[in-house]
Amino acid sequence: MEQQRSEEVPAGVSASAARAARDLRVVFSRLRRRIREVAQDEDLTPSQVSALTLVGKHGAATASALASAEGVRPQSMATTLAALEQRGLIRRRPDPDDGRRQLVTLTEGGRERIEGDRQIREEWLTRAMEDRFTESERQTLLEAFTLMERLTRS
Repeated sequence: MEQQRSEEVPAGVSASAARAARDLRVVFSRLRRRIREVAQDEDLTPSQVSALTLVGKHGAATASALASAEGVRPQSMATTLAALEQRGLIRRRPDPDDGRRQLVTLTEGGRERIEGDRQIREEWLTRAMEDRFTESERQTLLEAFTLMERLTRS
């Protein structure tokens, strides 16, 4: 019987590691999608939400720096930023150190949007953790998060 591609296990890797990796990816993907739905970002595309959040983290950045940080082509980032600027969520201004470049920053509306979305998402997730898990299950999750933190380290 032929195995499906999603069930293939690389040589030297345990079946449990392969399953854990696959299940983690699927669960995180579903959770990200659910959290996006909760924040009611229907009027923005996922790439616009991501770029807006990135601008918020960087404070002031060039479009090329944002494209690099997001792992997209500069042309794609320019299109995304134009849509955000049209909605009044970001502004562009000349870089005081290099007049040929423009710096992208959040407007007050953009800042409020990010903060409001963050608060809605956090409240939903906190309430879901409280309502759907027992104290013991939440403690198990906290232990698992400590283990998963290792994945984020180089």
